[in-house]
Amino acid sequence: MTEVWRNWAGNQSARPARTVAPGSVEELSAAVVAAGKAGLPVKAVGSGHSFTAIAAAGDAVLVRPDRLTAVRKLDRAAGTVTVESGLPLHRLNRLLAAAGLSLTNMGDIEVQTVAGATSTGTHGTGRDSGSLAAQVSEVEIVLADGSVRTCSATEDPELFQGARLGLGALGVVSALTFAVEPMFLLSAHEQPMGFDEVLRSFDDLTAVNEHFEFYWFPHTDRCSTKRNNRSQGPAEPLPRFRNWLDDDFVSNTVWEGACRVGRAFPGAIPTIAKVASRAWSERRFTDQPYKVYTSPRKVRFVEMEYAVPREAATGVLRELKAMVERSDWRISFPVEVRVAPADDLWLSTAHGRDSVYIAVHLYRGTRELSYFTEVEKLMAAHRGRPHWGKLHTQGAEYLSSVYPRFGDFTALRDRVDPERRFANDYLRRVLGA
Repeated sequence: MTEVWRNWAGNQSARPARTVAPGSVEELSAAVVAAGKAGLPVKAVGSGHSFTAIAAAGDAVLVRPDRLTAVRKLDRAAGTVTVESGLPLHRLNRLLAAAGLSLTNMGDIEVQTVAGATSTGTHGTGRDSGSLAAQVSEVEIVLADGSVRTCSATEDPELFQGARLGLGALGVVSALTFAVEPMFLLSAHEQPMGFDEVLRSFDDLTAVNEHFEFYWFPHTDRCSTKRNNRSQGPAEPLPRFRNWLDDDFVSNTVWEGACRVGRAFPGAIPTIAKVASRAWSERRFTDQPYKVYTSPRKVRFVEMEYAVPREAATGVLRELKAMVERSDWRISFPVEVRVAPADDLWLSTAHGRDSVYIAVHLYRGTRELSYFTEVEKLMAAHRGRPHWGKLHTQGAEYLSSVYPRFGDFTALRDRVDPERRFANDYLRRVLGA
């Protein structure tokens, strides 16, 4: 009997029919062909950091990419790196740094595999630079018939438009080529601000900073803001002890304890929030990009995130704050707000419009699920697009109304996977049968 697969948060699980870990694209192709002959669906998983059931593989062949981690080519002249799909982002970041190179933008964690991160639309925050998938210049993918296809903006461009953010619905990605650039430094400025002050200044803060984000602590009027901008140097990293104290001990160990207290005694959460909102003091440092963009996240939670049009963002945030204040919810986790420029990826949450991401979280085991329900109604009222890897209840009817190229993606899926070899319950819900 195969082992049960579970995601990082522990809210999704599945028992696959069998698990395979191919060590080459040829072995991956053979596994897909064998699954087809047995009449079994195929699902690839990464590190399990999606909160949705996008990678759930009940009664399917589960493809683990643990052995698909090679760096195939590093082309300094072209500014590209080609890596296999199972390479974790933290390893990619370090190998690029050793070569004097860097990705342009990243999310706030680096534990995902490159294919898992791009296929679900993982993003950071950026005035001009988009998601990880927007930095992909070529995709190698194994289709339902076992064929191995390489696609780019000039080679099979339609498949490329779908596959670089493909939800695992078109095939199994075996390798990706990322655009990279010479290593640069980022200067970080983290500063507490009031909620109203942040919203009054939001347009200016997003315009003058290359990367701006903030966290609002429910039950308070306090926010923690982050501004990251390129610097000529010199590097001035945080002292090792300060880095451990702020980003590991306080943000993880102490925060875990506070969340446990809040879960056991919900009435204490507003007080905990007021204390927590003052725990993050102002600080500045300059370091390599991956050391600024990312930080460890050890406290387990579940998350919902929507992208709304940038012009609607401050209004939505004010509505969200008012909603929390008039409810009896007790929300221990801060609300995270990030920005992204418009892009042209068919299923990107930022497709065709400058966007603001609003993410709400619940500590694992918290019973405030109506919080997510009401937040989702608010986001949908503003034509929000849910992050593909984070909790939501939207189906194909709604999603087709907010994605102009939704029909192009489903038509491509019909062409490359007519038998739905790569389907599961989640994809049937969000894409239709």
